[in-house]
Amino acid sequence: MTCVFCAVRDGRLPATVVAEDERAFAILDINPINDGHTLIIPRTHAETLFDIAEEDVVATIRLARRVAAGIHRGLQPDGLNLLQNSGAAAFQSVPHFHVHLIPRWEDDGKGFTWDLVPGSPARMRATADRIRAAI
Repeated sequence: MTCVFCAVRDGRLPATVVAEDERAFAILDINPINDGHTLIIPRTHAETLFDIAEEDVVATIRLARRVAAGIHRGLQPDGLNLLQNSGAAAFQSVPHFHVHLIPRWEDDGKGFTWDLVPGSPARMRATADRIRAAI
């Protein structure tokens, strides 16, 4: 199966390019949550955050920051979501690492909430221990 983002990168599929450099490129999402919803994509294919080389993550975030500044100045949103989904359980729909920049306006009706439930301090300590041991 061909990766849609690799096809865009290679010019085999059209896209509205916002910015690019030697390591990453930014395109408007074809199913935008709001106007200006932009995807920042590394040129090197890696499926998730667990697979991508550190230098490609850094390059992707560097371009994301540059594009976010353009969104801020050009569209003047009230806020911005920066999202990265890794894996199907996290709602990743294209298996090529990418970052979403979603301009947000007060009362845009789009939402992004979940119920806040305090964590168990003992469970949080045990979870932190497991993560620290695996780093």
